[in-house]
Amino acid sequence: MEESRISWHASVRSQYEKLKADGMNTIWDRYEAQGFGNPDQRCPFCMGGNRCDLCSNGPCRGDVEKDKRGVCGITADGMAMRMMLLRNVLGASTYHYHAEATVDTLRKTAQGLAPYRIRDADKLSAFAARLGIDAAGTPEETATALCDFVTTEFNRPYYEESRIVERLAPSERKETWRRLGIFPGGIHGEMVLSTSSCLTNVDGYYASLALKAMRLSIAMAYESQIVNEYCQDVLFGTPHPHPVRVDLGVLDPDYVNIIPNGHEPFVGFAMVDKARTGAWQKRARDAGAKGLRVIANIETGQEMIQRYTGDDVFYGFTGNWISQEAVLATGAVDLFAADMNCSMPVDPLYAEKYQFELIPVSDVVAFEGVTDRLDYRPELVDAQAEALIEKAIANFPKRRAAVAGVTGLPVGEAVAGFSPESITEALGGSLAPLIDAIAKGDIRGVAGLVSCTSLRDKGQDVHSVEMARELIANDVLVLSMGCGNAAMQVAGLCSVDAQQVAGPRLRALCAALGIPPVLSFGTCTDTGRLADFLSQVSDAAGGVPIKDLPVAAVAPEYMEQKATIDAIFALALGLYTYVNPVPTVTNAPNLVRLLTEGLPDITGGRLNVERDAKKAVEAICAHINEKRKKMGI
Repeated sequence: MEESRISWHASVRSQYEKLKADGMNTIWDRYEAQGFGNPDQRCPFCMGGNRCDLCSNGPCRGDVEKDKRGVCGITADGMAMRMMLLRNVLGASTYHYHAEATVDTLRKTAQGLAPYRIRDADKLSAFAARLGIDAAGTPEETATALCDFVTTEFNRPYYEESRIVERLAPSERKETWRRLGIFPGGIHGEMVLSTSSCLTNVDGYYASLALKAMRLSIAMAYESQIVNEYCQDVLFGTPHPHPVRVDLGVLDPDYVNIIPNGHEPFVGFAMVDKARTGAWQKRARDAGAKGLRVIANIETGQEMIQRYTGDDVFYGFTGNWISQEAVLATGAVDLFAADMNCSMPVDPLYAEKYQFELIPVSDVVAFEGVTDRLDYRPELVDAQAEALIEKAIANFPKRRAAVAGVTGLPVGEAVAGFSPESITEALGGSLAPLIDAIAKGDIRGVAGLVSCTSLRDKGQDVHSVEMARELIANDVLVLSMGCGNAAMQVAGLCSVDAQQVAGPRLRALCAALGIPPVLSFGTCTDTGRLADFLSQVSDAAGGVPIKDLPVAAVAPEYMEQKATIDAIFALALGLYTYVNPVPTVTNAPNLVRLLTEGLPDITGGRLNVERDAKKAVEAICAHINEKRKKMGI
């Protein structure tokens, strides 16, 4: 593939050449092989969303213009939305898997069974109070009561309103959701309702399925994402800004390097705490290494760098999921601990080639041919972390003897750790200066960049970086989350130096505050945190409904099922929502009209799928200007 189709990042492009020289099958090879003549061309029925293989009468194809329906009678619109809803169930389920692991970890910590501690007792008390939980006891008692409450709510039937949503969501949104019949119950019941609706001959109506998708997304955002992130803050600390080393050069082959990979940071945090002790560093040096390091990677790494400051042990962050093969090909990795999400099925081939230990540490992760595993349990993680470090140190001499490690790859610096609390603190303890900056036009508006990374249409992170640069050039402040956050960090947009490519008014404001124009706000799981922050902004602006704020949700390179439900939630929240690549619904014209034209009168949201970055940002800015005018600013 052409260089521009590989990656925005020079480090990854360099490693791509090494992978080719090493004869490795890469993600770029596999992407290109799926095309029909060109890498991006696929089956037109699949691309349009009008194909269904759920029952034995299929696969069926639909065509609205010809009234060609599936054997059961479902239309192309129904086919497209039904598959979208099923993808959303997968996304919601995975988000909630993480949330339940976090709640279990907090509970075991409060019981004294896990090696972690409650680091942010103030956050615990404040969150418990918002949920109506008595926080008068010890932090451990409050944490246990919180875990009991949310666990009960997770299992509330879909036909009983969620008390979590009731107590966390803004009043105006709750009124809208009740009016539309999409105020959710418990997340487990909502997943059952959605999945059952997708059975053949149950619900084939695209509008009904779209409303169920929104209902599920609301439950996911408040019950899974917000509960998950706030409980992680309680355990590991609420993010505050600090510098972080980024890019592939953080990997030094002369060290024992451990990579916790995925989306759950529990094993990673435990290994960092162990690795920072002198005894383990000595063990690494005795094995011939300069020392022992834990290297942050993908979303697990993002969770970690938002909360832990770096040192010579927790050394830096590599990048997002498409960088994975480039990371492994450095020949610097001794152990790859694969937790939930974003570990690739091809990893065993890379473990054999580049001589590292590949260990699943989550019940949901498995690799062909890999039998050695240590599934995370809070009460066992102390011993599990030690066992993993032992394996990494034992692997070091074998890896160094067999593999020539890559050196000289670039290292940059980003500022990570922005959160609603740290943003408010930076503004002097109130959001009033932010509202004032928006009113004066120093900030035209705010874009929540919530993205994965994809090879569709362009190379890794190319479209994400183009979009972010255009947004900040137009004085739009960007809060970045997900794998798209790694794109911003490695591309230098989360550094103070990036002020130079921002618009003049945003540049001046960032210089005055000493902040980048792209604020590193976390992982994809922080979508719920962003919604909660927008609720605070709404209150600070005098009760302006979220749908009328000069803000937009931006997903320049969505990839997987978690991203699709994030986008649906943004639409349910009433946000202008930009997504790329174009979703697989284009041959569902009634559904397309609903999403792009009908939603403003329903939830206030609107979907835009413009593929050109400059035109897409022009449309986002036009929306922001419209909302500014409505606010009288």
